[in-house]
Amino acid sequence: MAFTSAVFLLFITVVCVVYFTVPIKRRWLVLLLASYLFYWQNSTYLVFVLAGMTAVTWLTGLFLERQNLKKAYHLKIHSKHMSSSERKKYKLSVSRKKKGILFLGITIDFGILLVFKYSNFFIGNASSLFQLLGIETENFQLDLMIPLGISFYTLQAIGYMADIYWGKYQADRNFFKFALFMSYFPQIVQGPIARYDKLAVQFKEGHAFDAKRLKYGSQLILWGFMKKLILADRIGIVVDTVFNDYANYGGMILLTSVIFYGFQIYADFSGGMDIATGVSQIFGINLEINFRQPYFSKSIEEFWRRWHITLGGWMKDYIFYPLSLSKKFATLGRIARKYFGNYIGKRLPPFLSMFLVYFLVGFWHGPNWKYAIYGVWNGTIIASGILLQPLYQKGIRFFHVRETSYGWRLFQTLRTFLLCSIGRFFPKSASSAMAFLMIKNVFLRPMPWQLVDGTLFTLGLDAKDLAVAFFMSVILLLVDNAHERNIQIRESIASQGIIFRWLIFWTAFFLIIIFGIYGPAYNSSDFIYQQF
Repeated sequence: MAFTSAVFLLFITVVCVVYFTVPIKRRWLVLLLASYLFYWQNSTYLVFVLAGMTAVTWLTGLFLERQNLKKAYHLKIHSKHMSSSERKKYKLSVSRKKKGILFLGITIDFGILLVFKYSNFFIGNASSLFQLLGIETENFQLDLMIPLGISFYTLQAIGYMADIYWGKYQADRNFFKFALFMSYFPQIVQGPIARYDKLAVQFKEGHAFDAKRLKYGSQLILWGFMKKLILADRIGIVVDTVFNDYANYGGMILLTSVIFYGFQIYADFSGGMDIATGVSQIFGINLEINFRQPYFSKSIEEFWRRWHITLGGWMKDYIFYPLSLSKKFATLGRIARKYFGNYIGKRLPPFLSMFLVYFLVGFWHGPNWKYAIYGVWNGTIIASGILLQPLYQKGIRFFHVRETSYGWRLFQTLRTFLLCSIGRFFPKSASSAMAFLMIKNVFLRPMPWQLVDGTLFTLGLDAKDLAVAFFMSVILLLVDNAHERNIQIRESIASQGIIFRWLIFWTAFFLIIIFGIYGPAYNSSDFIYQQF
């Protein structure tokens, strides 16, 4: 049941009717049943993997909270009769128990993710290592389907357990309400990665029907359809044509195709987010923002603060800060200051944490070394930018660059977009070796004449389709530019007269009907991040 299918639209309509019909205190049950029906329809028996991880996470949260409550009660009753050393010993004892419970919960959940998503990767790499060592091994792969959304709801589960461990909020005592947090169907396919304290409370409140929410949510769904069906799936034809036969194309065509891929994945992923957010708005539920005009970024670091925001926030809160602020990394920093000076010693702990974060972000996308290299690519650029910042500023002063000028900001934006585009060779290519070869050809085998000799029209799209893709890309950038300037598009449309409003809506609808990529041979379920 793909987001862009007629079946999904019918499903949403039925769920909405039922949701706003039942008593407001029971509406969360409608969403729970709809979520599990949606998951079953997409993944059948793999729904039991989701249910099993939900049970493990829920029980772990209860056990952690029990330790929190026992500690608070014991200290309240006995603190006056305990010495400082006894209190410290007791707190240490509780801390060890909590760490053990948290470790067990994370190990089970993360272990399930590893088995389903990464087992064949580890088997293949182990087999290759044994062959290098001259050891004969039988090459085999496990026939496992990857559960829908497991990369997303595993992070939600780990974040929930960690927050209970830190005492950020109390554990949910209602298993079924917690199950809705883990399985909420609009965001389980490709995010955003929700935090329990921001999403679960919205389910418990219940929401009355609101015509304004229906209108705004429908607008956002329509915009998501336009991004996905008119732009992403159209230029995806060119991207696949080039990457499937890259040896026959010069560097300029390769660079053009990877730039197309940048627009494809943005329209695809953000389009899916718009559909999920729009559906949720109809129910009265606000999902977290996952994109903030990433292609207007002036550095790779800023780009990743704007792209897949919830993943970056998760990594920052649960990986980067715990590592960089840990005692072991503090000790490492002191040692580095002793041997390499304050400049390196001060930056080494956060740099190592950052590299691990980007390595994990890359590896999170898929069981292949090309994703890990993609993470290292981004981490290296960001670290280099930070380390070379003093030299960078000297150059700006030397050449009298006015940093507030439009030209300089445009240069920074285009530079960032180019670096980001080159990095995308890794996730899109079939292997890291293919990615390196394509990057080499961009610089050593450019063949620029292919851009003007008609080659572009042999990549699966004719002149009309390329024109449609171009104008849709321009519309996308114009909308992002308006948002960048804090212009609220939907509010602006709503403030117009009824004739203009309906003209906009019907124009968008017919654009999808006329220019959308769909039909019997089209597989509309292939959202790019759904595959991650």
